[in-house]
Amino acid sequence: MKFRQSNVSKETSDLNFATLKKIGAIFMSKANKNTSFYNLIPSLDKLMREDVLVVCAEKFGHQSIKLIAQEVLGYLREKISASDVETISVLGRESAVSDIAEEICARATNALKSPITPVFNLTGTVIHTNLGRAALAPSAVVAMTQAAEQTTNLEYDLETGKRGDRDTVIEGLLCDLTGSEAATVVNNNAAAVLLTLNSLARGKKVVISRGELVEIGGAFRIPEVMTTAGCSLFEVGTTNRTHLNDYASAFELDEVALLMKVHSSNYEIKGFTSSVSERELASLARQKDVPLISDLGSGSLINLSRYGLPSEPTVKDVIADGANIVTFSGDKLLGGPQVGIIVGSKKLIGQIKSNPLKRALRVDKTILAALLGTLRLYQDPASLSHRLPILRNLTRNADDIQALAHEIAPKFVTLLSGIAIVTIEDCMSQIGSGALPLDLMPSSSVVLAPVAEKGQRDIALQKLAKSFRCLPKPIIGRISDGRLFFDLRCLWDKDELLAQLDFLK
Repeated sequence: MKFRQSNVSKETSDLNFATLKKIGAIFMSKANKNTSFYNLIPSLDKLMREDVLVVCAEKFGHQSIKLIAQEVLGYLREKISASDVETISVLGRESAVSDIAEEICARATNALKSPITPVFNLTGTVIHTNLGRAALAPSAVVAMTQAAEQTTNLEYDLETGKRGDRDTVIEGLLCDLTGSEAATVVNNNAAAVLLTLNSLARGKKVVISRGELVEIGGAFRIPEVMTTAGCSLFEVGTTNRTHLNDYASAFELDEVALLMKVHSSNYEIKGFTSSVSERELASLARQKDVPLISDLGSGSLINLSRYGLPSEPTVKDVIADGANIVTFSGDKLLGGPQVGIIVGSKKLIGQIKSNPLKRALRVDKTILAALLGTLRLYQDPASLSHRLPILRNLTRNADDIQALAHEIAPKFVTLLSGIAIVTIEDCMSQIGSGALPLDLMPSSSVVLAPVAEKGQRDIALQKLAKSFRCLPKPIIGRISDGRLFFDLRCLWDKDELLAQLDFLK
């Protein structure tokens, strides 16, 4: 018995019994005229005791499965009421109960599965914002799960028995890793910048170089963030060149609350350029008795050059150079969950934490647990490149990636014969999410060129890409130069990917 898949939200759904036509007449000829066909419908309790539905109920919830079962049973009654021969025939089969149970389970899986689904990131962008950025380390997942499954001492001081501060669970470790006096965490780095500006400069001027008025993603721009925070933007210098005296001249005006520096993590200006370092700005800020705020964006806790990667300023270095507050993301180069981290002066962090907006922007216990599980990996730098997924992807050897391409390409060739020409090509991966935008890493791709007549190639290409996106575990590549590229830098389980290819339509 095969039912046509339907959405659980529909009041009624069609049931497609593909094999009924062959057996319907036979069954009706044998049926006793006095038989109540309604008695052929299994009871709800009997169905729910079927092994497949017991397992399904454990996964999706007993009540959800019960509702779907009731929907199916109701439809069967409607069919009997309409004297539907095929339905009656199927209900008379020995396997009717198990078949109905299987159909209910299939409907539940389709209707109740999460819309957030795992995918293969073969785009060549390691930290891909649209694909959820950093994958969490196993230790972070375990910590997150434990926190989610149980009540915790999130804001409860076990020593005093009184209310505590949720930042306490994370602050000490963040201070150790960054060299800061204090720390707090909010839901993303845009929120960290917004909260910092609103807490320290509301109603006053914030001095920033014109070359650092960046768009931080999703059309959110530093000037707009400042406006929302209640600050007044004071631009100094030019797009390509800003000097220390440009910042100093801003203090001829009243109401300068702080200096701000934004790291160019998502762009780079080359050529005739000049900028002022955190160390120089920190000296000026101390002279003028105002804080220096540095927004690092991606924010790295380690010197990436030790792994053969381009260097990025570390949070610890910027704190050491004199920045009073540093803001950065948790789900980019750090390799943790989506958070915005604020570290720096104890006094200023205290002001930030006392802002009513802090409560609106705070993170829950599961996110804090995941962040803690991630940060603890940094206490053992020697094993970090193996235990932190984002760093593992970034440091992967190009020869190993090429060898992987040669392993999996033959199956693509076999399955796509007459549909696409399959080749292996060297390519360049990028870090992504604004981190080191001009620095690329050598990689290898399986490349698909659709076989189609002139004028139909783009349609064929889009159809080909969609077929991979519609797999049970979607495979996401990138389209370039009329071809579909699958960059293998982030592929570790080749067997899982090859198994997905069997579902290609």
